[in-house]
Amino acid sequence: MAHVAKKIPLGEPGAVFEQYEDIHQQNDSYVVGMWAFLVTEVMFFGALFLMYSIYRWKYQPYFWEVHHELDWRLGALNTTILLASSFSMALAVHFAQRTQKTKQLMCLGTTVLCAFGFLVVKGIEWSAKWEHHHIPGPNFHWTEATVPPNVAQLFFSLYFAMTGLHGVHVVVGIIVISVLAILVAKDNVMVKGDYIPTELIGLYWHFVDLVWIFLFPLFYLIPR
Repeated sequence: MAHVAKKIPLGEPGAVFEQYEDIHQQNDSYVVGMWAFLVTEVMFFGALFLMYSIYRWKYQPYFWEVHHELDWRLGALNTTILLASSFSMALAVHFAQRTQKTKQLMCLGTTVLCAFGFLVVKGIEWSAKWEHHHIPGPNFHWTEATVPPNVAQLFFSLYFAMTGLHGVHVVVGIIVISVLAILVAKDNVMVKGDYIPTELIGLYWHFVDLVWIFLFPLFYLIPR
């Protein structure tokens, strides 16, 4: 008689959903799916980074002049905030692997708070651009004679497009991490005893942080 493996109930470590043969196939499908999603994100942001690189090469002296309108200190503050959020997210995965629910929730909450802090700082920065009429469009105003207005507007168009898209990803991250925290708090069978969902969301959040690590020097720290 063939040996039949004992089925682990959902919500217990090692539980397998019906569509998978074993825990290894289940985890592999999770990881492959997330990396496939992240590859599409890399291509999406890659097109914007390529566009930025082309115009940066073409208008390097002008971009250097315009970038002084950005406050590198706020950019550095946001970089620190996101690095802290990556650390807290990594700890959340660590505690999820050890089924330490309370510590996992504390780390997820810290990550969400850091994300909100990032958006607050970014909102302060964007509001200053609004007051100075540096928002691309019919109300855009540029007075520096050393830089053509169309090039200045091009710089701010790239800035708002890339940082704005990144901000959207931060908002999505807040929503996803908050939902995960709620499921963990309620001992939902989708996450109880399974650290993989936390790890996958952590991968997404680390990607969001990595994008900012590139955006910060490209816009705020342009060398002469």
